[in-house]
Amino acid sequence: MMNWLWAILMIISVVGGAVTGQMGQVSEGVLSGSKQAVELCISLAGMMALWGGLSTIMEQSGLSNRLAKFMSPAIMLLFPELRLHEKARQAISMNVAANMLGLGNAATPLGLAAMKELQKINPHPSKATNSMITFVVLNSVSVQLLPTTVTALRAQYGAQSPMDIIGAVWFSSVLGAAVGLIAVALLNRRRDADEDRC
Repeated sequence: MMNWLWAILMIISVVGGAVTGQMGQVSEGVLSGSKQAVELCISLAGMMALWGGLSTIMEQSGLSNRLAKFMSPAIMLLFPELRLHEKARQAISMNVAANMLGLGNAATPLGLAAMKELQKINPHPSKATNSMITFVVLNSVSVQLLPTTVTALRAQYGAQSPMDIIGAVWFSSVLGAAVGLIAVALLNRRRDADEDRC
């Protein structure tokens, strides 16, 4: 679907440029846009490589176990079904830590790893568990202590104080996480009650 949408937008741009006699601006926009996309990918690739390497070091050194233990009270509160599943708790902890550091792109592979661990213990593989649903919401509305990716983008595009958004980021991410987690807790409880009736 997205491929069709992009193709339609490009066709409209080219036709619009040809009709209005502004093909020079269209080709200039294509070239500058592709240059900016490559620069953005390279700047984000460095951060993703750094976090990917750090997560591997953390896992092999046992630091991920310590991180999981440190975050254990919060993880246990949000995921009571995972008391006996340490690997799933570790994977969730790593994802939450990456999101808290503002490394959303680096958190994606960690989130996929966490979801695989949750799927391994799913009694009904064709249906998402409460833990899976809670994790998707937590991953989507994560609290960010350091908005690393946004700060890097702001610095790249010339912001004089790239970190001056930190107060707004803390407020909006905490509020979003609270609303999301309360909503998912209520909906999971309702879902369990409906399943008990069936």
